[in-house]
Amino acid sequence: MLPPLRNPRRTIGDRSFDFSQRVAVMAIVNRTPDSFYDAGANYALEDAVASALRAVRDGADWIDIGGVPFAPGEPLSVDEECDRVVPVVHALRSQSDVVISVDTFHADVARRSIAAGATVINDTTGLSDPNLARVVADSEASLVLVHSRAQPRTQFARPQYDDVAVEVRDFLASRVELAHNAGVPDDRLFVDPGHDLNKNTLHSLELTRRLDVITELGLPTLVALSNKDFIGEVLDRPKRERLEGSLASAVACVLNGARIVRVHEVAETVDAVRMAEAILGLREPAMLKHNMSDANER
Repeated sequence: MLPPLRNPRRTIGDRSFDFSQRVAVMAIVNRTPDSFYDAGANYALEDAVASALRAVRDGADWIDIGGVPFAPGEPLSVDEECDRVVPVVHALRSQSDVVISVDTFHADVARRSIAAGATVINDTTGLSDPNLARVVADSEASLVLVHSRAQPRTQFARPQYDDVAVEVRDFLASRVELAHNAGVPDDRLFVDPGHDLNKNTLHSLELTRRLDVITELGLPTLVALSNKDFIGEVLDRPKRERLEGSLASAVACVLNGARIVRVHEVAETVDAVRMAEAILGLREPAMLKHNMSDANER
């Protein structure tokens, strides 16, 4: 039995969700020349917007727009990051009511993104900038709190944990408290254990297996697994050949309580998630025909 969610019914922008009854699919659109997965395919503004709209057509509930990779590297100025993400937010908001999040750890980027139409800020550094929580609190936006241990864009060699699930849960609980103290209420918070972020493959596998430890926090849990290195190392597959492993990992997390999955391949993930919802009893089949008549079928 999974722990109950606090405030499972959420209104995010113009869309409403009941996370006790459904799983949201978040599509990744990174407008960076050195993106982890697409290697800059969405760097041009028109390509980023087109990719986002294609994801919406494929069934995405949520678009996550990023302008800076998590991986170690040279810092990007706030103005440069805004130049990458804010035009995408503005263009997408003018064409869709989809939930738009911006993946940033800078308070000023968050502020400008929210003004442009973003309704969620996805902070992969767990509030490394304490002002970011206050920016979210002063708006109607929601906040995703992600576990990571390194300072933004810095190396973190050989991460070690005594109990990775418990330590990640406790870190996230402390960040939830920081967000509360800044004025962000429970019904605008999400948590993400941060698969592969300052973790090795064994850590990410254990987090997947023991995700119920994270969901004990009672907040909707987001997982970002898509095409990550732990999947590649388990299956010995390059980035472009990790779809099946990504789907298996996403379904495992949904069965263990995840309620948002962040992905590259939207259409395939939507089908996998809808099937997982039906297995959990959260969704009725689209049709009932097989062996439902007087004549038995094979």
